[in-house]
Amino acid sequence: MATVQGTTNTVSQALLDSVNGKKNTTTSSVDAAQDRFMTLLVTQMKNQDPLNPMDNAQVTSQMAQLSTVTGIDKLNNTLESLISSVQVGQSYQASSMIGHDVLTPGSKVSTTGTGGYFGVDLPIGADKLTVTIKDTAGNVIRTINLGHQDAGTMPFSWDGFADDGSIAKTGNYNFDINATIGTNKVEASGLTFAQVMSISNSSSGIKLNLSNLTSVSTSDIKEIF
Repeated sequence: MATVQGTTNTVSQALLDSVNGKKNTTTSSVDAAQDRFMTLLVTQMKNQDPLNPMDNAQVTSQMAQLSTVTGIDKLNNTLESLISSVQVGQSYQASSMIGHDVLTPGSKVSTTGTGGYFGVDLPIGADKLTVTIKDTAGNVIRTINLGHQDAGTMPFSWDGFADDGSIAKTGNYNFDINATIGTNKVEASGLTFAQVMSISNSSSGIKLNLSNLTSVSTSDIKEIF
């Protein structure tokens, strides 16, 4: 009976170096994945049974898997780069708002003795619009009748006086809105007046930091002055 001589498959270090290449500290995640795959593949081929070598279809399948993973990694990197570029552009655009006054959703108005500004958002308009300004304890300070108003975002001013003719104390106040068409109440929301002091990047996007110590998204801005 003929004797089958044992065969040892050895892969030279030069071949491994040629396949894997020199690694540096700035190797990308995609290159690192390729290096790991090729190292595993060469090791697998090195230790295969010489009487039952790897099927070409297996190698092709593994290479196809590597190509898919590499493509996904490259796509993710491209998307991350695109998102980063968009955020930078949004930051530059938002920075032009610094120093501007804006109306954002809220129900606060402040005065330093000369009154302040606020706004109302009316989706469908109203026959009668009334704004009631209250102190922090809930006491009514001033009732302002604004009459008929069309639909839209409208800025208003408070002269700083109370209903009894006295000057309201310096500070922050709340206001309620009552809007009606006939005897039916209609939707209306308050808007707070503030100045944009700075911008910042957060996990939820660009934020505008306002003079009233709140932060809002650019989508929250109803009007810019």
